[in-house]
Amino acid sequence: MTALFTLDAVSHRYRRSAPAALQDVSFEIATGRSLGLVGESGSGKTTILGLLLGLLRPTAGQVLFEGRAPASGARASVRAFRRAVQPVYQDPFASLDPRQRVDSILAEPLRWLDDEGSGDRPDRRTQLVSALQDVELDADALLRYPHEFSGGQRQRIAIARALITRPRVLLADEPVSALDLSTRLEVVRLLARLQAEHGMTLVMVSHDLSIVAELCTDVVVLRGGRVVESGSTATVLAGPQDEYTRTLIDAVPRLPQG
Repeated sequence: MTALFTLDAVSHRYRRSAPAALQDVSFEIATGRSLGLVGESGSGKTTILGLLLGLLRPTAGQVLFEGRAPASGARASVRAFRRAVQPVYQDPFASLDPRQRVDSILAEPLRWLDDEGSGDRPDRRTQLVSALQDVELDADALLRYPHEFSGGQRQRIAIARALITRPRVLLADEPVSALDLSTRLEVVRLLARLQAEHGMTLVMVSHDLSIVAELCTDVVVLRGGRVVESGSTATVLAGPQDEYTRTLIDAVPRLPQG
């Protein structure tokens, strides 16, 4: 399989005197696969997401997207990367501007990233409606504001905004942790369907191995800024090699038997 992202001996410090947030991290993300980054708070998951988005640069080692640093080079190259790699964040209410209607929220990436630079092309509304249909929302949502929706619906809108550029990669930072259990399952299944239908590569940050088991083909387990275990999700869950991974698996809630 072709590596879309490569992390090669990556370390990162936020300040020179601070402890390393990441230390000597190496793994690849294959095209069309779904990867879960798992670990407790402070393990380095969100730092990796920032590196993959090109918002952070490694202190040591290198992060590559198809052989070059993410969001680097000429303006056209940066724009192409931003179209190809889109984020979905944890809190859908915080990530949506409450002053904007949904049509404006969804169109924002297109206004910034369109080569033509126009936000008023004749097919723009068709694009917005198509993105809402992808996440199982009706077109009448375009004229409403974020506060008029439930938490699960707001996260669907956030996902639709990420899909509007037809990205090749979706980077999701704890995308269901702010939702109740039933809504969480609905959004996980939605992400699984979208990944399959659009052929996207999916990278999901989570502290919850049960969500990763449901959604991700591959997993990287992080602790204290280091990779302690990685591989196919099924293999890691069936036979964890590291004690920390076994602890995470044991922490997954299970329904009582009988």
